[in-house]
Amino acid sequence: SSGINAEYGVQKKFVLDCTHPAEDKILDPSDLATYLNEKIKVAGKTGNLGTNVIIQKEGFKVNVLSDIPFSKRYLKYLTKKYLKKQNLRDWLRVVASSPSTYELRYFQINQDDDDAED
Repeated sequence: SSGINAEYGVQKKFVLDCTHPAEDKILDPSDLATYLNEKIKVAGKTGNLGTNVIIQKEGFKVNVLSDIPFSKRYLKYLTKKYLKKQNLRDWLRVVASSPSTYELRYFQINQDDDDAED
């Protein structure tokens, strides 16, 4: 991996796809967007997004645009914290559906295509 400097100036876009729970009115994507807005830390501080990190709600999806080094895993961590806070952690899981997208899916009993990264 090249040094962190290579990451600057590149805008990364991550998507949190809440379609399943949002359609069932279990989760409100705009509430998740607000939560991320409050919780994402930039340079170790919350409420410090400035113009570096932009959070947009788009339908049932929440987009996170960042032009500073930003970890997708951190987004997963925060999403799980949000689910825990909403007491949804037993019903929903955060699954990587593509390199830049996480999808909130229901747990299914006897799931075959479980992703190894949990």
